[in-house]
Amino acid sequence: MTVTTETPTLAELDDVIAALASWQREGAPVQLHPGDLGWNWSLGGERTAAAVRLWRRDGVLVAAGLLDEPTLVRMAVSPEVDADEDVAARLVSDLTDPSAGVLPEGSASVEMRAGSAVRRRLTDEGWTADEAWTPLRRNLSEPVPDIALQVQVLDHEAVPERVEVHRGAFANSTFSVERWQTMAATPAYRDARCLLGRDADGVPVAAATVWSAGRGRPGLLEPVGVHRDHQGHGYGTAISLAAAAALREMGASSATVCTPSSNVAAVATYAAAGYTRLPDVTDFRRPE
Repeated sequence: MTVTTETPTLAELDDVIAALASWQREGAPVQLHPGDLGWNWSLGGERTAAAVRLWRRDGVLVAAGLLDEPTLVRMAVSPEVDADEDVAARLVSDLTDPSAGVLPEGSASVEMRAGSAVRRRLTDEGWTADEAWTPLRRNLSEPVPDIALQVQVLDHEAVPERVEVHRGAFANSTFSVERWQTMAATPAYRDARCLLGRDADGVPVAAATVWSAGRGRPGLLEPVGVHRDHQGHGYGTAISLAAAAALREMGASSATVCTPSSNVAAVATYAAAGYTRLPDVTDFRRPE
């Protein structure tokens, strides 16, 4: 059986999103999600398509990667080939060899949380542990507690406020009204909601975007932020609970999020919102 590698066209991204959604399984590792593509798409569709790599076996999509940075590819692997050695061999070969067109020469990393055969082969071939991440998951089988924060599902009039919160939460962010509009027009956003949290005086203080992968599958929080001028008041916990409630309403089986393990405050915030901390995972760094 032949495994091939390709870069999709913009028109093909809709099918990629559908495949990524179908690969999200309850209890499986938190891997590349349709929401990750949706958030990246705010930078422009052609740019996102150019940053995606696909692997097909006999024409069937079995793995996908997103170059979140030129030297970092975030991967998803179909559960159907989790232990497949042939697919693993091709993936590791393409990730290792710069001429394959995935990662450039020099220092490079891969986020590979699923794909047991791929992870094992990466280790066997000398890839080493890189940045550590903490995945967290909140089960949505039961209703989510009410919160004091006023939360609205974003409408177009509130987009500038949502952008202001995001830029106030993340230093050096280039997020803009235009980027939000681009994101909101994508196929991925059909199964997403933007939430804006306001304090008792109606001031926007926190925001989150939640992405569904379909009923009965894990949903994703990406991103979540509290404006720097309003941190330390529990708004992060509140908006994380609101995000979980929104995903439950959309039919998600759980709400998932992943944050750098070094971000102790973020991990504590999600834990306070009832998200269970899962074992830390590390990216892989390519041997030089």
